Order: sequence, then structure tokens, then C-alpha cells
Amino acid sequence: MKHSILTTACLASLCGTSFAQETAKAPTPPAVKAVETEQTKLVAENALQAEKLKKELTEIRARVARLKLEKEALAEELALAQLKKQKATEAADTEFHLKQKALSEAAELSKQEAAHAQNELKILQAEWGMKTTKLEGEIAALEAQKKRDEYANAKPVYLENPLKDDGTLVISDRRISMNGPVTMATADHITARINYFNNKDSKQPIFIVIDSSPGGSVMAGYRILKSMEGSNAPVYVVVKSFAASMAASICTLAEKSYAYPNSVILHHQISSTIMFANLNLTQQKEFYEESQQWWKRLAGPIAKKMGISTEEFIQKMYAKTTSGDWTEFGTEAQKLKWVDHIVDRIHETSLLKNPDAQKAPAPTAMANGLKETVDEKGKPCVYLPRLTPKDCYFLYNRDGYYRMK
Repeated sequence: MKHSILTTACLASLCGTSFAQETAKAPTPPAVKAVETEQTKLVAENALQAEKLKKELTEIRARVARLKLEKEALAEELALAQLKKQKATEAADTEFHLKQKALSEAAELSKQEAAHAQNELKILQAEWGMKTTKLEGEIAALEAQKKRDEYANAKPVYLENPLKDDGTLVISDRRISMNGPVTMATADHITARINYFNNKDSKQPIFIVIDSSPGGSVMAGYRILKSMEGSNAPVYVVVKSFAASMAASICTLAEKSYAYPNSVILHHQISSTIMFANLNLTQQKEFYEESQQWWKRLAGPIAKKMGISTEEFIQKMYAKTTSGDWTEFGTEAQKLKWVDHIVDRIHETSLLKNPDAQKAPAPTAMANGLKETVDEKGKPCVYLPRLTPKDCYFLYNRDGYYRMK
């Protein structure tokens, strides 16, 4: 459109020039003059229009140039902004990578330090482990030595004739303790061990060692006597302190018996005063007859060993004391044949472990199943177990320590 306006203006200008030249040559008629005037006017208008168009074109060009400059400026600003952004991004990326690298290096350093610390810890643990193992080994050695020191450097001594010429009785580990009242539990304890020792060796002697026993159940005592008689291995009885009633009978009727000079042995008749409650005369008579049968079975062999009759045995009891409790020390008991041998020393070869090394046992029932208690008055006592039918207690009990419920 701009080019068509410029072309029209140029043509109008050329036509006007040629027309003016021609009219100058000859007089122009009025009509023609009017036309020429009109043409001149048109040319002027065209020229004016052309100038306007030129001006507008110049303004447009200027605006286009300004817009172009603005566009270039904006492009430069955008490029600058992008460059700044790119630089900022690159800087951020660089900083991020640097930080990441620093963190990685720090992490690697920490990892190495941790590994180093762990290695040092392992070394310390190994050193402590070696020290601990060494200490544990030393402790184990000390404990083993301590345990070893608890045992004597000796072995039980087995002698077919345990009494030496110097008056020393040598007791092996084939020994059975019998202390306190003789009960069925006592009989179970002793007879089982007599059987065991026989099965182990039927020649070496077995020792029933009485520290102190007041006697007890005649049935239980009779079981012990029969087990002693039936044993292939000889069963010897040793009284260290006191044996009365049933315990004294076991001592006297043993194949061989031994006692200290000051050991006390007591024989008396069977007594029923501690066991009857409410018995009529017939029952008392029956019980007396049964007791007499037991007395004959126990006192008869004792009197026979003494070389006297049962009646003489009873007479001597009451001739000695009004209560009939015939008590003698070991030396006198030997003369009466209540005990066979008096010994000055007893060598317990079975005691191979230090008794002080053992923990004190908690209070519990005795081997015979009994346990000491106190009565309603606060006096110590031991309640005897209920007897089986036809049994009776052959027991020395002057102070009433042993009782029945």
C-alpha cells in the first residue's frame, strides 16, 4: 500500500510538469485552463497527500525503528537476564556440587574415622578379651585350686581288721550314721546302705556310727539288727557318745562293737509310759504282753551275751538304779560285754572334704524324718511318728524331749 501511494504521487508530479511545459507554448482556453487549474489543484493535493504519506511513513519508520530498538533492548535485557540466571544457576550448581563434594568428602572422612574408631574398638575389645580370658583363666585356676584344697591328699583306708594295735579304730567310707530316735525312716536309711555296700564289696566291714541315739521303735531297730545279721560283709557298730535303749541293743548285739572309754551306754526295760492314751485294763494287759514279747526277743540275746538270764539282767538294772536305767561308761560296758572293744582314737578316713567348705544346710528334717519344734510353753521337743500296730518305743526319754501327739 505504501509503494502504491508513492507511485501515484510520482506520476502526478511528472504529468503536471509536462502539462505545464505544453501550456506555456500556446494560449490555453478557459475550459482547458479550468481543467489545468483543477489538475494543478489535484497535483498540489497529491503532493500534499504524498508529503503526508511521507510524514506518516517517516513516523511509521521511526516507530518501527523505536520498536526495533525496544525489541533489541528487551532482547538484550532478556539475554542479560538469561545470562544472569544462567550464571546464577551455574553458580548455584557449582555451589551445590561443591557442597555435595564437601559433604561427600566429610561423609567419607567420617566413614574412615568411624572405621578407624571401630578398628581401635576391636583392638581394645580384643585386648580386653585377652585380659578377661587371662583373668578368667586365673580365677578358674584359683577356684580349681581352692576346690582341690578342699579335698585331702588321701584315700579311704579299708582294713578287714579295723582296730590297730595302738588302739586306733580305722573307719572307711563304708560308714552309716545313726543318730537321734530310731524310726522306720532310720531303718530304711541304714538297711538300704547295708545292701549297697554288700553289693559293692561283700568282704570289707561296714560301720554303723552312733554319735548319740536315745533308741526308738523296736520294729525299726529289729529291721536294722536283721539286716546286720543277714549281711555277708561284717557290720560293726561304733558308739562315740551315747547309745540307749534300742540303740544300745544294736550296739551290744553287733558282730563287733567299739566305743570310746567315756561313751555312755544305757540299757533298760521297754517302757510304754510315753505312748498310751486311753487304754482299758484288757488293752493294757494285751499291750504289756506284747511288750514282754519284744523285751524277750531283745533282752534275751543281750543277757545271753552277758552270760546271765533275762531275769538276772532285770535285777541288775534295778540294783544299779531305782529307775532301772542301767548306765555305764565304755570301759565298764566292755566288762559287761555291752561293747566289745574300747578305742582311744577313731580315724575317719572317709572324711576327705573340708567340712568348712560346705555351705551350711538349711534347717530340715533329720535323717530319721524328725524335726525339732517347740511346744505351747516354748520348750523344745521332738514329736515321734505314729507307730505301726504292735510296735512300741524302746526309748530313753527322762526329760520328755521326745513326745507323741
